[in-house]
Amino acid sequence: MSPLEVVTLGQKAVTITLMLSAPLLITGMVVGLAIAIFQATTQIQEMTLTFVPKIVAVMLALLFFASWMLIKITDYTQELFINIPNFIR
Repeated sequence: MSPLEVVTLGQKAVTITLMLSAPLLITGMVVGLAIAIFQATTQIQEMTLTFVPKIVAVMLALLFFASWMLIKITDYTQELFINIPNFIR
C-alpha cells in the first residue's frame, strides 16, 4: 500500500465516523441548548434536569437513525472487505 492509499483509507474512516455520530451529537446539542435556555429563564439550576432529557432524546434519535447508520457502516465494511486484495499488493 502506498502512503496515499493509507491516508485515503484513514480519511474515509474518519468521514464515516463523523457522519454516523453527527445526528446523535446534534440532537444532544439541540436538546441541551433548549434545556439551558429553559433553566436560564426559569432560574432552575437542577443538574439532573439536563441529563435525563438529553439521554431520552439521543436514544430516540438512535432509534430513528439506526437503520441508516447500519446501512452506512455495512456498506463501508463491505467496501473494505472487497478491497482487501488491493490493500495486500
